[in-house]
Amino acid sequence: MCGLAGIYSWKASVTTEKIRRGTDALVHRGPDGEGIWISPRANMGLGHRRLSIVDLSTGGQPISSEDVRKHVIVNGEFYDHIRIRADLEKRGHVFRTRSDSEIVLHLYEEYGFNCLEHLRGEFAFILWDEDKQQMFAARDRFGIKPLVYAVTGDAVLLASEAKALFAMGLRPAWDEEAFFYTSAMQYTPQGRTLFKGVLQLKPGYALVARGGQVETFKYWDMDFPAESDVETVTDEPGIIGEFAHELNEAIRLRLMADVPICFHLSGGLDSASVLGMATAQTGRRLDAFTVSFDHEGYDELSIAQEMADHSGANLHAVHVSQEDLFTNLPDAVYCGEGLAINGHLAGKYLLNRAIRAAGFKVALTGEGSDEILAGYPHLRQDLFRHMSANDAATAEMTAQLYATNGVSAGVQLAHGDMLPTSAVRAQLGYVPSFIEAKAALGYRVSGVLSDGFRTRFAATDAFAGLMSAVPSGQLAGRHPVNQSSWLWSKLALANYILRTLGDGMEMAQSVEGRLPYLDHKLFEFARRLPMSFKIRGTVEKYILREAAKPFITQTIYKRQKHPFMAPPVSRFADGRLMTMIRDTLGSKSFADVPFFDAARASGLVARLPQMTAQDRTAAEPVLMTMLTAHMIQERFGLSA
Repeated sequence: MCGLAGIYSWKASVTTEKIRRGTDALVHRGPDGEGIWISPRANMGLGHRRLSIVDLSTGGQPISSEDVRKHVIVNGEFYDHIRIRADLEKRGHVFRTRSDSEIVLHLYEEYGFNCLEHLRGEFAFILWDEDKQQMFAARDRFGIKPLVYAVTGDAVLLASEAKALFAMGLRPAWDEEAFFYTSAMQYTPQGRTLFKGVLQLKPGYALVARGGQVETFKYWDMDFPAESDVETVTDEPGIIGEFAHELNEAIRLRLMADVPICFHLSGGLDSASVLGMATAQTGRRLDAFTVSFDHEGYDELSIAQEMADHSGANLHAVHVSQEDLFTNLPDAVYCGEGLAINGHLAGKYLLNRAIRAAGFKVALTGEGSDEILAGYPHLRQDLFRHMSANDAATAEMTAQLYATNGVSAGVQLAHGDMLPTSAVRAQLGYVPSFIEAKAALGYRVSGVLSDGFRTRFAATDAFAGLMSAVPSGQLAGRHPVNQSSWLWSKLALANYILRTLGDGMEMAQSVEGRLPYLDHKLFEFARRLPMSFKIRGTVEKYILREAAKPFITQTIYKRQKHPFMAPPVSRFADGRLMTMIRDTLGSKSFADVPFFDAARASGLVARLPQMTAQDRTAAEPVLMTMLTAHMIQERFGLSA
C-alpha cells in the first residue's frame, strides 16, 4: 500500500522537484520511504511513497525491469504473486526484488496490456515503457485502490489522491456540475470527482498515453448474467461448500504479509465471517478492532465482543463520542476527498488511527459482501416488489423492512418527497429502491441550495445523466436486484464506500485495508448464483450465513444487515456541539461556498428540535453535506 505520483509530458521537462511535491502530499500513504525516477528524456516522472508490507528490505519503488527499459510504481497488493513469479522465472524473467509489485513489469513484458487479466488483488499502478515512449496505468476491477488524473495542455498528471495533483501544479477548484450531481444523488458521476479537471480512472479501466494522445479502455466489469443464463441448483450443500472454499481462499491470500495483520469487526455478518474463517485457518488468537458509540441502536460493541469471545480474538474497542466525530471530521474529509452524509466517516478515521497506534499496518475488512450477495435493505425491497404480484403482501414486507432498519431511513430507504426519476424507469422499467432514497435525499438537499445554483442547473436531470452512462446492454435481461447492485456498485461502492470511507480513512493513518469479498474470483463464482442463494425469503446473504455458520455466533447468524452508521448529530448533538454547528453554518466562510443559501441552512438547523426522530435522521445527510462541503472548500482552498 503506497502513494503514487506521476507526470507524463509531451512538451515540457518533468523535474524531480515537481514529482517530490506530489509525493510529499502523500506521505500519510507511505511513511516508510520515498522513491523518484525521471526518464532520460525528462518526459516521464514517477514518484512513490512506500508503506512497507511485503519484502521489507528490497521492495522500494520505482522498480525497473532487468534491462532498465521499463519502470513501475504500484499501490496495493498482487495476490498469488509467488506462483506467478515462479512461472515468469521459468520463462526467463529476472527479478530484482521479492516484492509482489514487481510481477506487473514482467507480466507486461510477456503479455502487454493483457497482463491485467493475470493480476489478482487490490491495486493501482503507473508503468513507463521507454522503448515505446508509452505510459500505461490501471486500477483494480472494483476500484478498491484510487487513481486520479488530470490532462493539461502539455501533460497528464496522475496520483493516488487529488491533493497530490494540486501539489504538482493543478489549480484547485470546484467542479460545479459534479457537485450538482452529488447534491441530487449523493455521489459524483462515474469517473468524476468534486474537483475541476480531476478525473477518476474508473474501476476495471486502464489509461494509455503516447505522444499527446491520452485514452482509457475497460478491461473488466462487474457483469451479472442474464436471468435466462442462470442455472438451477440441485445440490445446495455442494454450492454452499464451493462458496466457502472460494471465500476461504480469498481470505488465505490476504493473510500473507511480512507485518502483523488485524481485523475490522462490527456486529455484522460480513466482518465476523472473515474473522471466524481466518481464526480457523491460522489457529491463532487474532486482533480485532470495533467502534463503540454512546447511543443504543448504533453501538455494536456487545455483539462484537460476543463474536470476539467466540473466536478467541483480542478485541480492541475504540470509544467514539459525538464530539470526537465532529472535531475529527475536517481531517477525515480532507483525507477522503469527498462529501459525507454521516459521522461514520470520522468514526472510520478514528478506528484506523487506533489500529495504527496499536502497531498494525494491515486490516482485513468486510466491505463488498453486500454488493456481491445482495445484502442491503434496499435490495430486499427491490426483490419484494419483483417477486410478489400481491400489492398488500409487498406493502407488508416493505413496512416490516422499514420498521427494522431505522438507521437506513433517508439514506438507503426513501423517506419523503423525491426528485424526478422517470429517466431511470424509462430504461429499466422500474426505479431501484436506493435510487428512490437518493432522489428523496436530493430533494431535501435542494431545499438548502441557493436560487442561483438551482437555476443554473434547472435543465439538468442527474438521473438521466446516470442512466446515459450505462453501457448498452449492460443491464438488459438481468434480475432487477442485480441491476440495482450494478448501479449501486458504480456509484456508492466505487465513489464513497471504497474511496472516501475505505481507502481514504485507512491510508489517512497508513493502514492497508484488504477486502476478501471483492476478490474477483469470488465474485465470478457469486455472480452466477440464483437469487434465492443471495436473498432467501426475507433473509439476506443466505449463502454466506450458511457457509460461515460454523465460525460465527448465533446472534450474528440470525441478525439482519445493520449498516455502519454513527449516531446522527441532528438527533444527539448536545448544546455545545449544536452551537458549533450553528456557528459553522452561520459563518462568512460557509456563505462563500458557492452552492448553498445560508439562511436556508440555518433555518434547517432551527427546525430540528420540532422534527420527529425519523425526520431528524433523514435531515442528517443534508446537514452533513453542507458541513463537509464547507470543510472541503476550507481545506483545499477551492475556487468556483
